[in-house]
Amino acid sequence: MTATLNDWRVTTRPYYAPQADEITLFEAAYAARLPVMLKGPTGCGKSRFVEYMAYKLDRPLVTVACNEDMTAADLVGRFLLEPGGTRWQDGPLTLAARHGAICYLDEVVEARQDTTVVMHPLTDHRRTLPLDKKGELLRAHPDFQLVISYNPGYQSLMKDLKTSTRQRFAALDFDYPVAELEADIVARETGIATALAAGLVQVAAAARRLKGHGLDEGISTRLLVYAGQLIRQGVSVRHACRMAMVRPITDDADIRETLEHAIDAVLA
Repeated sequence: MTATLNDWRVTTRPYYAPQADEITLFEAAYAARLPVMLKGPTGCGKSRFVEYMAYKLDRPLVTVACNEDMTAADLVGRFLLEPGGTRWQDGPLTLAARHGAICYLDEVVEARQDTTVVMHPLTDHRRTLPLDKKGELLRAHPDFQLVISYNPGYQSLMKDLKTSTRQRFAALDFDYPVAELEADIVARETGIATALAAGLVQVAAAARRLKGHGLDEGISTRLLVYAGQLIRQGVSVRHACRMAMVRPITDDADIRETLEHAIDAVLA
Protein backbone atom coordinates (compact mmCIF):
# COMPACT_ATOMS: atom_id res chain seq x y z
CA MET A 1 0.00 0.00 0.00
CA THR A 2 1.34 3.43 -0.91
CA ALA A 3 2.01 6.13 1.63
CA THR A 4 -0.82 8.07 -0.03
CA LEU A 5 -3.43 5.66 1.34
CA ASN A 6 -2.05 5.61 4.87
CA ASP A 7 -4.12 8.72 5.52
CA TRP A 8 -7.26 6.77 4.60
CA ARG A 9 -6.68 3.86 6.96
CA VAL A 10 -9.13 3.45 9.88
CA THR A 11 -6.71 3.09 12.79
CA THR A 12 -9.16 2.97 15.70
CA ARG A 13 -11.86 0.30 15.96
CA PRO A 14 -15.20 2.08 15.45
CA TYR A 15 -18.11 1.07 17.67
CA TYR A 16 -20.82 -0.67 15.68
CA ALA A 17 -23.71 -2.72 17.06
CA PRO A 18 -25.01 -5.18 14.44
CA GLN A 19 -28.75 -5.33 13.88
CA ALA A 20 -28.83 -8.63 11.97
CA ASP A 21 -26.37 -10.52 9.77
CA GLU A 22 -25.11 -7.48 7.83
CA ILE A 23 -21.48 -8.02 8.91
CA THR A 24 -21.38 -11.61 7.62
CA LEU A 25 -23.13 -10.63 4.40
CA PHE A 26 -20.77 -7.74 3.74
CA GLU A 27 -17.75 -9.97 4.39
CA ALA A 28 -19.08 -12.45 1.82
CA ALA A 29 -19.62 -9.64 -0.69
CA TYR A 30 -16.10 -8.36 -0.12
CA ALA A 31 -14.64 -11.86 -0.52
CA ALA A 32 -16.33 -12.00 -3.93
CA ARG A 33 -15.39 -8.32 -4.57
CA LEU A 34 -19.02 -7.48 -5.24
CA PRO A 35 -20.03 -3.81 -5.20
CA VAL A 36 -22.48 -3.13 -2.36
CA MET A 37 -25.33 -0.65 -1.99
CA LEU A 38 -26.49 0.39 1.50
CA LYS A 39 -30.07 1.66 1.69
CA GLY A 40 -31.60 3.33 4.71
CA PRO A 41 -32.73 6.58 6.35
CA THR A 42 -30.44 9.41 7.35
CA GLY A 43 -28.36 8.83 10.46
CA CYS A 44 -29.17 5.14 10.94
CA GLY A 45 -25.55 3.92 10.89
CA LYS A 46 -24.69 3.27 7.23
CA SER A 47 -21.48 5.29 7.25
CA ARG A 48 -20.43 3.90 10.64
CA PHE A 49 -21.00 0.40 9.29
CA VAL A 50 -18.71 1.00 6.29
CA GLU A 51 -16.05 2.46 8.59
CA TYR A 52 -16.33 -0.57 10.87
CA MET A 53 -16.05 -3.00 7.95
CA ALA A 54 -13.01 -1.20 6.54
CA TYR A 55 -11.34 -1.57 9.94
CA LYS A 56 -12.37 -5.22 10.24
CA LEU A 57 -11.15 -6.05 6.73
CA ASP A 58 -7.99 -3.98 7.22
CA ARG A 59 -8.58 -1.90 4.11
CA PRO A 60 -8.18 1.86 3.64
CA LEU A 61 -11.49 3.70 3.25
CA VAL A 62 -11.80 6.50 0.70
CA THR A 63 -15.07 8.35 1.35
CA VAL A 64 -16.75 10.78 -1.06
CA ALA A 65 -19.69 12.93 0.06
CA CYS A 66 -21.69 13.16 -3.16
CA ASN A 67 -23.40 16.37 -4.25
CA GLU A 68 -25.14 17.71 -7.33
CA ASP A 69 -22.14 19.82 -8.35
CA MET A 70 -19.75 16.87 -8.40
CA THR A 71 -18.37 16.10 -11.86
CA ALA A 72 -16.90 12.93 -13.29
CA ALA A 73 -13.48 14.58 -13.07
CA ASP A 74 -13.99 15.06 -9.33
CA LEU A 75 -14.28 11.28 -9.03
CA VAL A 76 -11.80 10.14 -11.65
CA GLY A 77 -9.12 12.84 -11.69
CA ARG A 78 -7.78 15.68 -13.81
CA PHE A 79 -4.65 17.31 -15.15
CA LEU A 80 -3.33 20.16 -13.01
CA LEU A 81 -1.39 23.11 -14.37
CA GLU A 82 1.95 23.64 -12.65
CA PRO A 83 4.91 25.94 -13.37
CA GLY A 84 6.75 23.10 -15.12
CA GLY A 85 3.77 21.90 -17.15
CA THR A 86 0.84 19.62 -16.32
CA ARG A 87 0.49 16.83 -13.79
CA TRP A 88 -2.22 14.18 -13.54
CA GLN A 89 -3.93 13.88 -10.15
CA ASP A 90 -6.05 10.80 -9.41
CA GLY A 91 -9.54 11.44 -8.07
CA PRO A 92 -10.79 9.46 -5.04
CA LEU A 93 -12.40 6.70 -7.11
CA THR A 94 -9.22 6.23 -9.16
CA LEU A 95 -7.05 6.38 -6.05
CA ALA A 96 -9.06 3.61 -4.38
CA ALA A 97 -9.18 1.45 -7.50
CA ARG A 98 -5.47 1.85 -8.20
CA HIS A 99 -4.27 1.02 -4.68
CA GLY A 100 -6.89 -1.40 -3.33
CA ALA A 101 -9.05 0.64 -0.95
CA ILE A 102 -12.77 0.52 -0.29
CA CYS A 103 -14.33 3.52 -2.04
CA TYR A 104 -17.50 4.73 -0.33
CA LEU A 105 -19.79 7.09 -2.25
CA ASP A 106 -22.05 8.52 0.45
CA GLU A 107 -25.58 9.57 -0.63
CA VAL A 108 -24.76 8.76 -4.24
CA VAL A 109 -28.23 9.79 -5.40
CA GLU A 110 -27.23 13.41 -4.78
CA ALA A 111 -24.75 13.20 -7.67
CA ARG A 112 -25.84 13.73 -11.25
CA GLN A 113 -26.52 10.56 -13.21
CA ASP A 114 -24.02 11.55 -15.90
CA THR A 115 -21.39 11.62 -13.15
CA THR A 116 -22.15 8.29 -11.50
CA VAL A 117 -22.08 6.32 -14.77
CA VAL A 118 -18.27 6.56 -14.74
CA MET A 119 -18.23 3.87 -12.05
CA HIS A 120 -20.12 1.33 -14.18
CA PRO A 121 -17.05 -0.44 -15.64
CA LEU A 122 -15.79 -1.00 -12.08
CA THR A 123 -18.99 -2.75 -11.03
CA ASP A 124 -19.06 -5.72 -13.39
CA HIS A 125 -16.67 -8.45 -14.54
CA ARG A 126 -14.35 -5.90 -16.17
CA ARG A 127 -13.35 -4.09 -12.96
CA THR A 128 -11.73 -1.37 -15.03
CA LEU A 129 -11.81 2.41 -15.03
CA PRO A 130 -11.15 4.19 -18.34
CA LEU A 131 -9.17 7.39 -17.77
CA ASP A 132 -9.98 8.94 -21.14
CA LYS A 133 -8.16 12.23 -20.59
CA LYS A 134 -5.01 10.35 -19.63
CA GLY A 135 -5.34 7.60 -22.21
CA GLU A 136 -5.16 4.88 -19.54
CA LEU A 137 -7.33 1.87 -18.86
CA LEU A 138 -6.94 1.26 -15.14
CA ARG A 139 -7.49 -2.29 -13.94
CA ALA A 140 -8.74 -2.27 -10.36
CA HIS A 141 -6.48 -3.60 -7.64
CA PRO A 142 -7.57 -7.07 -6.43
CA ASP A 143 -8.51 -5.62 -3.00
CA PHE A 144 -10.66 -2.77 -4.36
CA GLN A 145 -14.36 -2.62 -3.53
CA LEU A 146 -17.00 -0.01 -4.33
CA VAL A 147 -19.73 0.80 -1.78
CA ILE A 148 -22.52 3.33 -2.24
CA SER A 149 -25.30 4.51 0.06
CA TYR A 150 -28.51 6.45 -0.31
CA ASN A 151 -31.73 7.26 1.47
CA PRO A 152 -34.75 5.73 -0.33
CA GLY A 153 -36.99 8.19 1.53
CA TYR A 154 -35.73 10.99 -0.71
CA GLN A 155 -36.42 9.25 -4.00
CA SER A 156 -38.09 11.32 -6.69
CA LEU A 157 -38.37 11.32 -10.44
CA MET A 158 -35.54 13.82 -10.56
CA LYS A 159 -33.34 12.16 -7.91
CA ASP A 160 -33.03 8.43 -8.04
CA LEU A 161 -30.56 5.81 -9.18
CA LYS A 162 -30.81 4.63 -12.75
CA THR A 163 -31.90 1.00 -13.12
CA SER A 164 -28.65 0.31 -14.94
CA THR A 165 -26.78 1.50 -11.85
CA ARG A 166 -28.96 -0.27 -9.27
CA GLN A 167 -28.55 -3.65 -10.91
CA ARG A 168 -24.78 -3.51 -10.63
CA PHE A 169 -24.85 -3.76 -6.83
CA ALA A 170 -25.70 -6.24 -4.14
CA ALA A 171 -27.78 -4.41 -1.52
CA LEU A 172 -28.24 -4.28 2.24
CA ASP A 173 -31.20 -2.59 3.90
CA PHE A 174 -30.66 -0.53 7.04
CA ASP A 175 -33.11 1.02 9.45
CA TYR A 176 -33.05 2.51 12.92
CA PRO A 177 -32.25 -0.14 15.53
CA VAL A 178 -34.95 -1.65 17.72
CA ALA A 179 -35.57 0.46 20.82
CA GLU A 180 -33.48 -1.53 23.31
CA LEU A 181 -30.47 -1.72 21.00
CA GLU A 182 -30.77 1.94 20.04
CA ALA A 183 -30.82 2.94 23.72
CA ASP A 184 -27.69 0.84 24.30
CA ILE A 185 -25.97 2.52 21.36
CA VAL A 186 -26.84 6.03 22.58
CA ALA A 187 -25.70 5.21 26.12
CA ARG A 188 -22.47 3.66 24.83
CA GLU A 189 -21.70 6.57 22.50
CA THR A 190 -22.47 9.35 24.97
CA GLY A 191 -21.96 7.98 28.48
CA ILE A 192 -25.44 8.95 29.67
CA ALA A 193 -27.53 6.53 31.73
CA THR A 194 -29.30 3.79 29.78
CA ALA A 195 -32.66 4.83 31.25
CA LEU A 196 -32.21 8.37 29.94
CA ALA A 197 -31.09 7.03 26.57
CA ALA A 198 -34.24 4.89 26.46
CA GLY A 199 -36.30 8.04 27.05
CA LEU A 200 -34.62 9.78 24.13
CA VAL A 201 -35.41 6.75 21.96
CA GLN A 202 -39.08 6.97 22.98
CA VAL A 203 -39.21 10.58 21.82
CA ALA A 204 -37.54 9.60 18.55
CA ALA A 205 -40.15 6.87 18.04
CA ALA A 206 -42.92 9.45 18.41
CA ALA A 207 -41.25 11.67 15.79
CA ARG A 208 -40.74 8.78 13.39
CA ARG A 209 -44.47 8.06 13.47
CA LEU A 210 -44.98 11.54 12.02
CA LYS A 211 -42.99 10.74 8.89
CA GLY A 212 -45.24 11.48 5.96
CA HIS A 213 -47.57 13.46 8.24
CA GLY A 214 -45.66 16.72 8.38
CA LEU A 215 -42.13 15.34 8.67
CA ASP A 216 -39.96 14.23 5.76
CA GLU A 217 -37.70 12.27 8.10
CA GLY A 218 -37.82 11.25 11.75
CA ILE A 219 -35.24 11.83 14.47
CA SER A 220 -32.15 9.81 13.60
CA THR A 221 -29.91 7.79 15.89
CA ARG A 222 -27.21 10.36 15.13
CA LEU A 223 -29.36 13.16 16.55
CA LEU A 224 -30.03 11.10 19.69
CA VAL A 225 -26.28 10.82 20.16
CA TYR A 226 -25.96 14.59 19.72
CA ALA A 227 -28.58 15.13 22.41
CA GLY A 228 -26.78 12.75 24.75
CA GLN A 229 -23.49 14.55 24.15
CA LEU A 230 -25.08 17.89 25.00
CA ILE A 231 -26.52 16.41 28.19
CA ARG A 232 -23.06 15.18 29.12
CA GLN A 233 -21.85 18.77 28.72
CA GLY A 234 -24.31 19.90 31.36
CA VAL A 235 -27.13 21.10 29.11
CA SER A 236 -30.57 20.40 30.53
CA VAL A 237 -32.41 17.44 29.02
CA ARG A 238 -35.17 19.63 27.61
CA HIS A 239 -32.81 22.13 26.00
CA ALA A 240 -30.59 19.37 24.65
CA CYS A 241 -33.58 17.64 23.06
CA ARG A 242 -34.87 20.85 21.52
CA MET A 243 -31.45 21.75 20.12
CA ALA A 244 -30.48 18.31 18.80
CA MET A 245 -33.77 16.52 18.14
CA VAL A 246 -36.48 19.07 17.34
CA ARG A 247 -35.01 22.14 15.67
CA PRO A 248 -32.90 20.26 13.10
CA ILE A 249 -35.80 18.30 11.61
CA THR A 250 -38.61 20.88 11.32
CA ASP A 251 -39.48 24.57 11.28
CA ASP A 252 -43.21 23.87 11.58
CA ALA A 253 -44.45 25.42 14.84
CA ASP A 254 -47.21 22.85 15.38
CA ILE A 255 -44.91 19.87 14.90
CA ARG A 256 -42.29 21.44 17.14
CA GLU A 257 -44.93 21.87 19.84
CA THR A 258 -46.05 18.25 19.44
CA LEU A 259 -42.50 16.99 19.81
CA GLU A 260 -41.81 19.22 22.81
CA HIS A 261 -44.93 17.84 24.49
CA ALA A 262 -43.57 14.34 23.87
CA ILE A 263 -40.26 15.36 25.45
CA ASP A 264 -42.04 16.72 28.52
CA ALA A 265 -44.24 13.63 28.80
CA VAL A 266 -41.40 11.11 28.47
CA LEU A 267 -38.48 12.88 30.11
CA ALA A 268 -40.03 15.22 32.67
